[in-house]
Amino acid sequence: MAFTAALKFRGGALALLPLLLFQVFPVSSADFFELNDHCPPSFEKLANGTCELRSLYEFYNSPTGFGGLKTRLPEHQGGYTPQQIDLGRYLFFDPVLSGDNSQSCASCHQPDKGFSDGLARSIGAKGKQLERSAPSLWNVGFLTSLFWDGREKDLRAQARGPLFNEHEMNNSEAQLEQSLNNMADYRRLFVNAFPGIEKITTNEITLALAAFQSSLVSLNSRYDRYAHGDETALTEEEKTGHTVFRSFVTRCSQCHTPPLFTNQQLAVTAAPEPEGKEFDVGAELILGYAQYRGAFKVPGLRNIDLTAPYMHSGALADLQAVVTFYNDERGHAVTGEELQLHWHLVNPGLGEDEEKALIAFLFSLRDETNKPVTPLHVPSGLPVSFDKPALTAQNLNRGN
Repeated sequence: MAFTAALKFRGGALALLPLLLFQVFPVSSADFFELNDHCPPSFEKLANGTCELRSLYEFYNSPTGFGGLKTRLPEHQGGYTPQQIDLGRYLFFDPVLSGDNSQSCASCHQPDKGFSDGLARSIGAKGKQLERSAPSLWNVGFLTSLFWDGREKDLRAQARGPLFNEHEMNNSEAQLEQSLNNMADYRRLFVNAFPGIEKITTNEITLALAAFQSSLVSLNSRYDRYAHGDETALTEEEKTGHTVFRSFVTRCSQCHTPPLFTNQQLAVTAAPEPEGKEFDVGAELILGYAQYRGAFKVPGLRNIDLTAPYMHSGALADLQAVVTFYNDERGHAVTGEELQLHWHLVNPGLGEDEEKALIAFLFSLRDETNKPVTPLHVPSGLPVSFDKPALTAQNLNRGN
């Protein structure tokens, strides 16, 4: 059909075209769901058919973690085909991945909220509140420390966590595989993305989800233009904020190291818990060492203005609250715990103007130019919605 290409949900006004055509010219399911054969923006399609990221940062020679303006990026977890990435996009937004078909990956990682969900602590299966907030997914393709406690090292392992956790999406491998294999559209799309497979398995499902998440790249903010040499990209206040951010007085950049604005390390900051919530021991539960009590992964700051509230439990409502927390006496927010606070934490004593400039700089890190298109429909036929199961007062009081 002449309009087949428009049915791939790609780009600006074309994203509206499939709906209009579907309303006027009913199409078969096979025509409606196609996988894109082009790589996402910022990716080049190689001769072997896979997509490889292209960025000015790859041309710099400064070692990873150096922290300067022109620092090379760490290795990107790529090597996926356009079809695998696009299949992962459909899966990401499809509630069929949850045990009761009530929520998708996008329920907790919403594109318009920096791939977080705007909640202090996310809502999981049966409408129950989880222990931690949903971290942003921007630039996760570069990370080798995933989840707040850093317990996974790659995106495929990370994908299994929420899918099969009884408190989150509460599915099982057997149920998920059976559900997708029973759907003609998904069988056809998986064969397209993984030629030669006889049936859909968890292996292909997690690979597709990893492929999609690896495409969530944010490296084209006004800060990046400044880093690449455009002195006009930041305002004078933002430049002042950048100086504060990099200074030895605050040491922000020591942990939130450019260009990803994270060093991926675990840090004990004594971030507060919401009133009534027990202290979260963080990575100590995973690693078993007392020095990691209350330790959490240093999050990236890309699109940080979209992901409030902040910290592992969403206890800080906005960026002003975050700056105020770090500008106060180190360790002041937690009592009754023996914590080995990270040595970069200091008492910087910033003035009001310096705090304001620092926050202004953080806003310069916004870049959503590569934000993927949310599909209007998914192959399961379930509604594409970011609504979550009702959080009842009873569940909220339980704190789970």
